[in-house]
Amino acid sequence: MSKEQLLTTEQVAYRLGVKPSTIYAYVSRGLLTSRRNAAGKGSLYAKSDVDDLIASRKRATPNIQTGITLIRNDELFYRGHDVTELARTQTFEAVANLLWNGELRHDLFPINHELAQLGRQMSKLLPPTARLTDHLRVTVAAIAAADPLRFDTSPTAVLTTGRSLIATMVSALRPRHKLVPRQPARLAESLWYRLTEHRLTAEAERQMEAALILLADHDIAASTLAARVAASTRAHPYAVVSAGLAALDGPLHGAASEYVYPLLARAVAGEDPVAIISEHLRVSGGIPGFGHPLYPSGDPRATALFDLLAGGDDPVGLRGDGGHPVREAAAGLADAVRQRSGILPNIDFALAAFALRHDMPPDAGEAIFAVARTAGWLAHALEEYANRPARFRPTGQYSGRPPE
Repeated sequence: MSKEQLLTTEQVAYRLGVKPSTIYAYVSRGLLTSRRNAAGKGSLYAKSDVDDLIASRKRATPNIQTGITLIRNDELFYRGHDVTELARTQTFEAVANLLWNGELRHDLFPINHELAQLGRQMSKLLPPTARLTDHLRVTVAAIAAADPLRFDTSPTAVLTTGRSLIATMVSALRPRHKLVPRQPARLAESLWYRLTEHRLTAEAERQMEAALILLADHDIAASTLAARVAASTRAHPYAVVSAGLAALDGPLHGAASEYVYPLLARAVAGEDPVAIISEHLRVSGGIPGFGHPLYPSGDPRATALFDLLAGGDDPVGLRGDGGHPVREAAAGLADAVRQRSGILPNIDFALAAFALRHDMPPDAGEAIFAVARTAGWLAHALEEYANRPARFRPTGQYSGRPPE
């Protein structure tokens, strides 16, 4: 029996044509599995796993032409607009319209209070352990069943459905704040009151707007591909969103910030950042919230959100000057990882810091992600409805038992 061949991080990076920091990002996202070498220093990878990853990257994928999002040179654009600039200046509603029809215009997202009440009634049937996104999924399914015109996929109907759907699914969540306006001026305000008991300040509202805008779309991510496949079969907009929510539920996608949250909480409590990182590496082999294959030089979304959390005067996004404890804890963890491997925080790390900073529950980041990305899924659905139907039909390579 031949001994398993192992490769170092540098060897894997050379074979894949990427930086070593990207390899660590692959590990954190579950694309590769690492193990410690005999001396306890450095990571090793099975050559067979690396070969499988190379093969998966070479497989044919559907050719998806999209005019929505561009990722280039460590920058992110929505229809030609720099997303980090949108996050500083625009509302989520205006950016949703930009994604849907190219118009950067703020429109009120009306709440259907009758359907929101239906969502709340259905949510009461869920156990106490249900996550915020569980409630969102139940609400989307319930209000879809209550809409007799849900199969209308004309552009105007999809936009009308989208605005009401996003506002209503947020309104159906249980409020955590005592004062919740029946018709909030903005979606960010409505979502805020359902995630924390803190008072909404102008600074906090800007941070919430930014988080929603930065997460509204990200090219053909896993959940977006699922949404487009559903739309290609001419599934109605609610079903498209349900498909996206299903894929988002994976721990390597929308739920990633929830795994960062307890690490940050431990750092805020005074634990040594290096010890926290060391323990997590020993247990899982990777650190959640760091690195992104599409941004070798750093995730611009994380930088933009950290900049706002730091008060807008920190171009790097993190600083250690005796500021808020969450910001200081985040800086400590980020420095511990950066000094060791050169990997920078991604949006999941920033989202967890935002949630912890405002005393939101650990799964708040996933809920923000889901609400924000609903706008992106519907934008891609609009593109798909205008395309040839049922065009996603890959052919499997059978590797099972041959026929008798």
